[in-house]
Amino acid sequence: MLILPAIDLVDGTCVRLHQGNFDEATSYALDPLEVAKSFADDGAEWIHIVDLDGAKSGSPRNLRAIAEICLHCPAKIELGGGIRSLEIAQNALDQGVSRVILGSRLAGNLDVCHEIFAALGERVVAGLDMRNGKVAVSGWTEATTIDGLELALKLQDMGARRFILTDIATDGTLAGPNLDMLNKFVRELDRPVIASGGISSLEDLMTVSKIQPPIEGTIVGKALYERRFTVAQAISSVR
Repeated sequence: MLILPAIDLVDGTCVRLHQGNFDEATSYALDPLEVAKSFADDGAEWIHIVDLDGAKSGSPRNLRAIAEICLHCPAKIELGGGIRSLEIAQNALDQGVSRVILGSRLAGNLDVCHEIFAALGERVVAGLDMRNGKVAVSGWTEATTIDGLELALKLQDMGARRFILTDIATDGTLAGPNLDMLNKFVRELDRPVIASGGISSLEDLMTVSKIQPPIEGTIVGKALYERRFTVAQAISSVR
């Protein structure tokens, strides 16, 4: 199972949110490039970056910092936050990003989703952010009545190659992953799944790694910044 360390950006600096709440952001006053390079030095093959300013505004706002990371960090970068059109997605890829995450647009315009899936294939990921099984949009600030699994199955039929599943209730809480949600999705979907939200310990990672069918990867954020474990320890624990 892959370990994808996370970098969330606000105004070019690293932060972590609690359950997606922008009013409960912890700023770590760290240089994103140095953080990314340290993750790569520890063995990370992929780094998960979210442009939180872009998620709220509707288009990426931290592309300069992201382009610097792509240029100077050997790990592959996946980027979410404000990816709402094929043009925006392609621009991010042109900056050196390896794949983009299509989030809010999934719930709002399936025609655009189909266009992006068809054009980018493996270079786009369907990111489903859910609270109580329902999809949330606009940087998690707006709830919908859309069932996450129903939408995922529809997107799979439309050409989605990979899914990132985030349980907002556990994200940034260090409360442990939503295992019921993950088990439900991997049994129903025929595409790779990446888990996100709640990882607090190496034991959490090992539990997720034992899910069947297998989870492709797990995104880890706050636990790294709070020094619960290192990227190297995380990778070693799930080998």
